[in-house]
Amino acid sequence: MQKKILFCLIFLSILKGTSQVHDSISKSETTQKYTSKNGTVFIYERPHLFDFITKFPKTIVGSIQDGGTTDNLIALGAAGVATVALLPADQYLLDQSRQIGRKLCMADVARYKSFGPFSNVPPNTTSGIYLIGNGCTPVLLCIGFTTFGLVNNDYRSLHTASGLMESLLVTGVFSQTMKRISGRQSPTPALEQGNPGGEWHPFPSFSAFGKNTPNYDAFPSGHLMTATASLYVIAGNYPDKKWIKPVGFTLIGLLSFQMVQSSVHWVSDYPISLVMGYIIGKNIVKNSASITKDNPAETKKYTYNFTASQKWGYNLIGGSITF
Repeated sequence: MQKKILFCLIFLSILKGTSQVHDSISKSETTQKYTSKNGTVFIYERPHLFDFITKFPKTIVGSIQDGGTTDNLIALGAAGVATVALLPADQYLLDQSRQIGRKLCMADVARYKSFGPFSNVPPNTTSGIYLIGNGCTPVLLCIGFTTFGLVNNDYRSLHTASGLMESLLVTGVFSQTMKRISGRQSPTPALEQGNPGGEWHPFPSFSAFGKNTPNYDAFPSGHLMTATASLYVIAGNYPDKKWIKPVGFTLIGLLSFQMVQSSVHWVSDYPISLVMGYIIGKNIVKNSASITKDNPAETKKYTYNFTASQKWGYNLIGGSITF
């Protein structure tokens, strides 16, 4: 937990040191405007304490609608094809990942210890990586963004904090709904019962799901969906911070490997989770700010002028470009 808090403090110091460098910021009593380097303008209204709750229904509906756009339909279709293609290889990939995990001295189960009021303090690397997709990480990041936003009166930071909390709620609804429809068996009980690749029990009853959750909740990965949505909430609000996505996807890659090698998920649980996390995160950002493009005429980088004259009996044509 101390490492997570330290990470948040480092993250905040980076943002504080860079947030004013590349962005042109103008403020009024009710809105703040941020202009990124590529001319994209983000206008944030004064945030409210329960925005993550009041905007929740709109994000649910918007994510469903955005899933029907051409680009997202293609992405969802590709994720569906990838899921089907990976199903026959799930058991092999899980076995191979565990061998690699042993060589890296990674534990085969993510366990946590208690420290005061905290009940999920990671005692080792395996548990620490698994915590990336846990709800605690967006909450800690939310605390960090909230602190920075309040201290600096930064609406963007406060909307990012609210968006992180909203991502927890929205991904929870989508992942739990899909899990209760698919009813896919997780690797641990599947291996114990001799079911390579796990069995599928679509639409399990609420009592069955509650009594033996690991038998039905593998597909899709809620941890991966949450982590991806959180990444796109942060990256979407800070598009000029190019390091956010590489760092974020590196952590998501580590999380994905850890959950397979510790028999929490199958690899085929991931494609749909990644696409849904992307759609949800982008929708939350869209609902947080009014996003427009500056008038190209106002952001022109050069001007040019043509001239014509006669000298020494010759007709001359010239031109000049001013940067």
